[in-house]
Amino acid sequence: MSDVAGLTAQLVAIESINPDVVATGSGEAEIARFVAEWCERAGLETTLTEPAPGRPNVVAVAHGSGGGRTLMLNAHTDTVGVVGMSEPLAARLEGGRLYGRGTYDMKGSLAACMLATADAPRRGLRGDVVLTAVSDEEFASVGTEAVAASIRADAAIVTEPTEMQIAVAHRGFVCFEIETIGRAAHGSRPHLGIDAIAKMGRVLVGIEELDRELRSHPTHARLGSGSVHASLIEGGQEYSSYPAHCLLQAERRTVPGETAELAEGEIRDILSASGRDDPAFAGEVRVVAAREPFEVAEDAELVGVLRRCAAASGVDPEIVGVSFWADSALLAASGIPTVLFGPRGEGAHAEVEWVDVGDLERCVEIYAAVATEICG
Repeated sequence: MSDVAGLTAQLVAIESINPDVVATGSGEAEIARFVAEWCERAGLETTLTEPAPGRPNVVAVAHGSGGGRTLMLNAHTDTVGVVGMSEPLAARLEGGRLYGRGTYDMKGSLAACMLATADAPRRGLRGDVVLTAVSDEEFASVGTEAVAASIRADAAIVTEPTEMQIAVAHRGFVCFEIETIGRAAHGSRPHLGIDAIAKMGRVLVGIEELDRELRSHPTHARLGSGSVHASLIEGGQEYSSYPAHCLLQAERRTVPGETAELAEGEIRDILSASGRDDPAFAGEVRVVAAREPFEVAEDAELVGVLRRCAAASGVDPEIVGVSFWADSALLAASGIPTVLFGPRGEGAHAEVEWVDVGDLERCVEIYAAVATEICG
């Protein structure tokens, strides 16, 4: 294997399943120690911090000679679970593809960042290159939240896999709990009961209509439209009882220009419409989590630098938006010009996951070249 493939295989061999995603997951402690020790051996100034107990970040700095700008390379160390996978921690190389959990999302990119950062001192840069290997991206992003609050940089590349395209925008999300309230009663006494599940039916129809309306009127050149869908629903206790409560969990995906407040207002409008002709209707909505969408100007300096460096490595990257949310939104919100750029592959969160090794090798070159141009 090449250096980057071999390092990726070592990272894959360390189980780092996010315990907030899978309760039995080991978390990031072991992989963070590995990354920190590797970076120390490479001569980087390395620190381990814990934004949450047992959930460490690694920050490794290749210091420049002074007077230059700082580039951050960001990658997360946690993965989702491995149910249904065959030998998920034993990376195997087949036909230029490296298979295993995390190869694509995103230990391959992490390995590329480590090698590019370790190469920086050889380039005689004036500015610093900072590797942030962060915890908890797959759940609450406490790792990058801590980084955004404590580290200043002049530019950042979030190295999520983007198929060797430069991603300048992605969607945000708002997670809701919607509750309809009925009245419990014996099934044989309908005059006493109010069916909370049936009341939720009106809400579900409203959500479907809102989604149809959103997707029929795209507002963003790269991302199209927002969307909304029902995720989980529960209610009732037995066949012979009217249900007193029904709880729906739903998600609204947002594009730049759409806020959590706007999305909450849309759901409140659905509840108001559901009760307009039904005095027995009662419902409420709660926002339980929200992340803002991300966007950087297509003519931003960092975008141009990345395009030039990619072209010099034989890559002609498109400018795109991506559908998934990423830590780039947190870094951009803290004032750091940010883009996403990473390798091709398949299988993020799936049973078969792989990354293109040739792309990883090119990513090492490109990240190092961007550091040379940004840091001086």
